[in-house]
Amino acid sequence: MLMNDLILMLFSSILLMICVLVGVAFLTLLERKV
Repeated sequence: MLMNDLILMLFSSILLMICVLVGVAFLTLLERKV
């Protein structure tokens, strides 16, 4: 149970980091277009 929660937390944090990186890259592209 504990190991499963740890894996879930790790997966969630990785997913969050990917979302943030995609958001930053998207904003950078938008700023370059303007």
